[in-house]
Order: sequence, then structure tokens, then C-alpha cells
Amino acid sequence: MAQLNAHTKGTIFETRQDVIVGLDIGTSKVCALVATKDSTPDTIKILGMGITESDGLNQGVVVNIEKTVKSIQKVIEQAEQQSSHKITDVIVGITGESIEFTATRGVIGVPSPTHDITLADVNRVIDECRNIKIDTDKRILHVIPQDFIIDNQDGILDPVGMNGVRLEANAMIITGKDTNINNIYRCIEKAGLKVKNIIFEPLASSYAVLNNDEKEVGVALVDIGGGTTDIAIYEENSLRYTSSLGIAGKQVTDDIRKVLGIIATQAERIKKEYGNAFRPAIMQDEVFMIPGIAGRKPLEVYKSDLSGIIQDTMTEIFNYALDDIRNSGYSGRLGAGIVLTGGCSLLKGIDELAQEVFGMPVKKGFPSSISYSGLAPEIGNPIYSTAVGLVMYGLDEVTPIENDSSNSINYDNNIEDEPENEENKGSFWNKIKDKLSQL
Repeated sequence: MAQLNAHTKGTIFETRQDVIVGLDIGTSKVCALVATKDSTPDTIKILGMGITESDGLNQGVVVNIEKTVKSIQKVIEQAEQQSSHKITDVIVGITGESIEFTATRGVIGVPSPTHDITLADVNRVIDECRNIKIDTDKRILHVIPQDFIIDNQDGILDPVGMNGVRLEANAMIITGKDTNINNIYRCIEKAGLKVKNIIFEPLASSYAVLNNDEKEVGVALVDIGGGTTDIAIYEENSLRYTSSLGIAGKQVTDDIRKVLGIIATQAERIKKEYGNAFRPAIMQDEVFMIPGIAGRKPLEVYKSDLSGIIQDTMTEIFNYALDDIRNSGYSGRLGAGIVLTGGCSLLKGIDELAQEVFGMPVKKGFPSSISYSGLAPEIGNPIYSTAVGLVMYGLDEVTPIENDSSNSINYDNNIEDEPENEENKGSFWNKIKDKLSQL
């Protein structure tokens, strides 16, 4: 039931249990998105949002607690004012080069071969997948089943209702570094909030950007943010590989700044206003002016020269991503090619350059896997892909999960057992399958 709470400035806010807040803490921006389910099926209603420059992270990792806290507080205040919702907890994203994934397998015995395999059996075998040795400074973020094996019969996606005496699960374990995770918790708690869930950002972005057809035939999502380039590869509706590279849009800005001898804010502005990642696309060269520093004369810059700087850096980023995709073993199995998202995907000519480097179909990915109402035009932008994915993930969760920074982070598919009557067994498993296929 909705409750009214007084804000410190006297504004009255409503607290609703059906509202989810996604918090994307990036290297270049911090974004908060407030949403709920709309009365129209398969529609999310955007209630409010906040966005500001980030000043406390490097390559997706918190390096300054106080600056990060201030950025969080600023976007939360914006989102509260716009949504009239008092924000108390958030679903937050995490990324960085310290995120790792490992393949594992869990095995259990089924109590009786004359009874159907149940949800409880599935949960037990997934629990077994968590029993994997990891470094002491790591923590499990997600356990994502790939498929199941019953009595040596593999390739099973839905084991519930089948017979067998031995149930196995192939799964992907995603881990993060303890210190990085704890610093995110510390920042959010110092901002007066609680962490409801923490999600690896490529999973969130893919939740908002990719559709089931792409995931079935094979696709690589390349999410180019400010500090990291995140990669998520799907095939046969399952996440098969993911990674995070410590080079992204900020490197483009830095290279412009160094080559032209200008300050960072100027470099970022002209990158967005005049930049083109594909130099051959510039048919008619033009000159633009950059104000001089400390009384110096304005600087004349040709668009083609700026494009050359951007193209060189983006080619380097794409080559790193291509090497990573090749190392994954899935480069020849991407029927849907590459989907680019994130703020850097807004650069002019970025898809043409990407297609030349990757040698496969490329498209720009927008948060479009579900309909939106409310502030829809504002969030239909690649810079909001992660934030949109976080709220979609939260609204679609089967069971709300509370996190504590002193304990292990929740796992995907950490599902409470329900009474196993026929009606809820089918609907419950279908929701699990739908969620797993999205991840």
C-alpha cells in the first residue's frame, strides 16, 4: 500500500511497493531511473529519472567514495522530484575488468526415479553449481544455468516433469572483486539508501536491448560506456560469454584532448558535436573553432582531423573487443552479428566503422525490448540501456531478494520453493525459463 513520507525540504513523496529504481553508476555518468509496471501488458511506466556527470569512478570502479556519494545523492534527488516517489532502495549495476566468469557443473541424485523431477530438485542442482572454489577476494554475483543433463542425456532446457536418477546442470558463475562490491555498497549506504540487488551491467543492458530472436541465432552485445566496454554473447537463448574491457569512450576524449592540446570539457563537447568515427563518411571537410585557453587565440580544427583521432581510438577499442569475442570461441556463431549500445554508440559513423572492423552485421541497440509509457522519449537512448535493464530486471524478478554487504551477493535464480501444485508449478517454471532465456 502506498504511504506518504515527508522529504527533508518539505516536499511530500509517495512510497509505493510496486516501484523499482535502477541506479547506473558509470565512469562518465550516474543515472537513476524510477519505474513501475503499466496497466498495459508488456509495458513499463517511467515515473522519473535523474542523470549527472560521474566524478569518483575509473574504468567502472569506485576510486573516490565521497565524490561518488555526492553524484548518487544528486541523481536520487532529481529522480525523487520528478517521480514524487521517496527512494529508499535501488538495484545497482556493477562492471569492471575484475569481473570474471567460470563454467561449472552441479550434480545431484534424484530421490526416486518413479517421481518427476521437481523445482526443488532444480534448485538443489543449481545450489550445487555454487560449490565452486573461487579466490578469497572474490564473491559470486550470478549463477546462470545453461542447460541440464538427466542420466547422461544432455541439452535439456526444462527438466521439470522428466524422470531420472541423476540430474546435472551446466552453469556460468560470474564473480566480482570483494573490495569493488563493498565500495559500491558503502557509497549507496552513505547516500542514505539500501541495495536491493546488484547486477552485472552487461546482463542489464542485454535485458533492455536484445530480443529473443537475436539471442537464439547468436549475438554479441558491445556496450561502450565511459570507462569500460562490456561484452555479452548469447546463443540458443542463453548467455554464453561475458567480459569487461578497461577501455572505452573516455579514452576517445583523452586522445582528442592530448592531440589538440585542449581541456577535457572541450574535448568531450567537440567529440559529441563534430565527431565522426568513420573518416571516409566526411564528404565535405569543414573547419570549426575552439576557444583559446587563458587568452590564447582560438584553435582551428578540421572535422577530418578530429574524425581521424576518433577513428584511430575506436578502431583500437573494437579490435580489443574483436579479440575478446574470438577468444570466447563464438565469433563464427553470431548470426545476428554485433549490437552496439552505451553512450559511445551515439557517435556518428560508429556502426560503419564497427562493421568494417568486425566483418559482420552491426546495428545500434536502443532500449526497445519492451514498450514504455510516461517519460518514454527520454529513455529511448543508448545511454540509458543499463538503467532501463536494471528496472526491467527488478520488475521481472520472481522473488525479491535482500542483500547485505557483509554476506554473499544474491545469485540469479535464487528462487524460493513454492507449493508444488500443478497450477503454480507450470507458471513458476515458465517464469524462471523466461528470465533465464533473457540472461
